[in-house]
Amino acid sequence: MTSSETGVRPVKGRGAASFRPDIEGMRAIAIGLVLIYHAGVRQLPGGFVGVDVFFVISGFLITGLLIREIERTGRVSLVTFYARRAKRLLPATGLVLIVTSVLTWLTVSPVQWRTFGLDIVSAATYVVNWRLADRSVDYLAEDVGASPVQHFWSLAVEEQFYIVWPLLLVLLAWLLRRYAGLRLRPVLMVGILAVIVPSFVYSIYLTASTPATAFFVTPTRLWELGIGALVAIGAPMWLRIPRAAAIVGGWVGLVVVVVSGLFFTTASAWPGSAALAPTVGTAAMIVAGYTSGRVGVAGLLSWKPAVWIGGMSYSLYLWHWPLIVAATAYWGELGAKRGLLVVAAAIIPAYLSLKLIENPVRFAPSLSRSNRLTLSVGANFTAIGVVAGLVLVLLVPTTSGGGGGGDRQAAGAAVVGSDTEPEAGTVESLASVEWFVPDAVVAVDDVPPYPRECQVSQDSPDPVRCEWGDPDGDVTVAVVGDSKIMQWYTPLGDIAEEEGWRIVSYTKSACGFHDGMQVNKGEPYESCAAWNDAVFDELVALDPDLVLTSQRVNDVLADPSDVESRSVDAMVDAQVRRWTALTDADIPLVVILDNPNPQGLTVYECVAENPDDLAACTFDRDQGIKESGAAAQAPAAEQVPGTQVVDMAPEICPGEECVPVIGNVLVYRQTSHLTDTYAQTLIDPLREQLVPAVEKAF
Repeated sequence: MTSSETGVRPVKGRGAASFRPDIEGMRAIAIGLVLIYHAGVRQLPGGFVGVDVFFVISGFLITGLLIREIERTGRVSLVTFYARRAKRLLPATGLVLIVTSVLTWLTVSPVQWRTFGLDIVSAATYVVNWRLADRSVDYLAEDVGASPVQHFWSLAVEEQFYIVWPLLLVLLAWLLRRYAGLRLRPVLMVGILAVIVPSFVYSIYLTASTPATAFFVTPTRLWELGIGALVAIGAPMWLRIPRAAAIVGGWVGLVVVVVSGLFFTTASAWPGSAALAPTVGTAAMIVAGYTSGRVGVAGLLSWKPAVWIGGMSYSLYLWHWPLIVAATAYWGELGAKRGLLVVAAAIIPAYLSLKLIENPVRFAPSLSRSNRLTLSVGANFTAIGVVAGLVLVLLVPTTSGGGGGGDRQAAGAAVVGSDTEPEAGTVESLASVEWFVPDAVVAVDDVPPYPRECQVSQDSPDPVRCEWGDPDGDVTVAVVGDSKIMQWYTPLGDIAEEEGWRIVSYTKSACGFHDGMQVNKGEPYESCAAWNDAVFDELVALDPDLVLTSQRVNDVLADPSDVESRSVDAMVDAQVRRWTALTDADIPLVVILDNPNPQGLTVYECVAENPDDLAACTFDRDQGIKESGAAAQAPAAEQVPGTQVVDMAPEICPGEECVPVIGNVLVYRQTSHLTDTYAQTLIDPLREQLVPAVEKAF
């Protein structure tokens, strides 16, 4: 993806450089895989391996360039290296980020502007991969759409590698000068292996334990760039490979890369050891190009159209994804045909930016003569990208009519059923709403303040125990379930402190308390099943006075081997089995029924887009209950003797239509979660139901 200091062909065994068109052809294959995959073509489910191909190529080219400098001068000029990177990468980056900010402002809901604006800032400073990694395991980010700069994660990985690797080479060059008997390439080989081996081991470990994080973070990817570096270091050896072996190896490498794109999927554990296929395949193609000649794969890869596309691959990579995100935001799901049209259209801005911005800056004589000027220009383009993101953040509108404060205290659920506001919580009540809290554009941040480590990520099967409430309480209440039980964290904490309850919680993202097999991201949620079994054992050992549970998901697989067999009835049975086992162990159970689910409607986003027409953001109560966890919880509770039910739906949705604002408080934040502000106004009605239920359990 980062392009070229162009491809190189060492000659006479030691690294003089000449253009290698087959490298550009490899870039064409890599960008083709990525573009077709991002266009939504189902026949290429593993097109993301194109990024792995880019990693190897980049590691090879940059390392070759640095080796030639050491062989020529005995040292590495970091200033020259970074100046070269700056003028190659940053002008196009700055331009794309400006356009991306404008496209986001024009097409994406205002509720996303702050998140995406900060993403753009992170992309401009090449740290966005860490931001995306953090978001990937944050259930609170579940409503955040695809970032318009999500593709910058791989560029960030490369640039972080380009910080570490040249510094390591400087150290190695110093060692060579200090100990004159050392040979360059063996020393470099040891140096790059010191990067590759631990990175590969960590990649396997993190991919198995936290795959969502492993995909983005730098340590799991360094080994891929290191493979390219290894190829560059071994150049003199590759010149001695027999031509026949090179021909076979090159074609095998191409087949492996293509097959990787056809057969790997998003369900594949990635990167981990699976990424060896496209990376080693790419390395084989590069090695083959040294001696295979035109009969080998290099002949195909040197085809002029492929070389042309490869030379523009960096620009294409930058431009295609913001256009896809903008088109999707404007038209909805694109489908493969329209997706392909969008990525094809990306050729136009990619070509124009290459010819009018990138190449003129890259080959400007004044910049070639002055590293200081080059770095200054690069810094300015980076600043442009940062400003573009910050402007988007500053443009986030206020939709709540000024909010509360002073004498404008929001009553929230307190108005439901009151004599002063008999229509509270109905569609009719929305006509009088002049302000509300929290503001819709920041509703996703209105979350309960429990420590995030208390909510086990979707990847982990290991229970995490947290304690809150009254630490010296005589009554121990075990809180178990997914994020829907933890939306009650604030009111439960207040009630527990008042009543003298010690709360011990076991919660996991998107994982209810049952013994069935849920589906998560299209696959059996095996970590949820394992977590459930482990939590049950801990509950039996804890022997609490009461277990309190709630959840959002209302179905599991009737057939654990068939992801199409999701069933509410199967969830009822799974809950009955788990809950019965609990009560058989003499542990009472109280179920807080899930609140109505605005399935298909993102309430806070609708409010942000329709601040003067809140009635447009209502949904049917009965359908909302049917789509919620309550659809399985209520019938399951009826089948488990002694189980008590707490139903807060009347205070959350008092009428036939559930409304977005009650008592000047925005009710929903993300999916079907309540804002913490509204949950706090439910303390009294929750206490009225929960305290008697706990007392009855004794």
